[in-house]
Amino acid sequence: MTQPTIRPEMTMEAILAVAPAAQRALFQRYHVGGCSSCGFQPTDTLAQVCKDHNILDVPEAIRTILIAQDMDSNMQVDPAVVRGWLQGGEDFSFIDVRMPEEHANGALEGAEPLDYNDSGKYMTLPKDRRIVFACQDGQRALDVAAYFKGHGFEQVFSLRGGVDAWRRGAGSSHSRA
Repeated sequence: MTQPTIRPEMTMEAILAVAPAAQRALFQRYHVGGCSSCGFQPTDTLAQVCKDHNILDVPEAIRTILIAQDMDSNMQVDPAVVRGWLQGGEDFSFIDVRMPEEHANGALEGAEPLDYNDSGKYMTLPKDRRIVFACQDGQRALDVAAYFKGHGFEQVFSLRGGVDAWRRGAGSSHSRA
């Protein structure tokens, strides 16, 4: 997968279109974009956002975004790969992080619904355990996977495209193992 091109004069809307990880990366590194006091407008350029938030090294901000985008890409696994793991009887945790009311749309075959009453129990799993998180479209699961990665878990993944892709039977050549 090729890295997107990001330039200082690009709008945040354009950057987020090619590198959705930019939002999380800017917030984690610079506390930019996570709330109304540190937010930005879609029409703001990256250069303007950096200037407004006293980020002096714009190339470093771009590098931060690109690293985060690459990390997000590496944390995603295609539905076909997960189906293969399930069919092969591989030992891993497959966790559906959709809210309980979202389960009305149907269960995710082979996945356990996240226990919202005891969500901390997942943090006691072995750090080297393979864990796949799923949500409706893959974005929330990617946030959860990134959280676990940040807490030292080594093999965490987000189901690429989420339940939507799972139901379409989607898979691609970008599979991660």
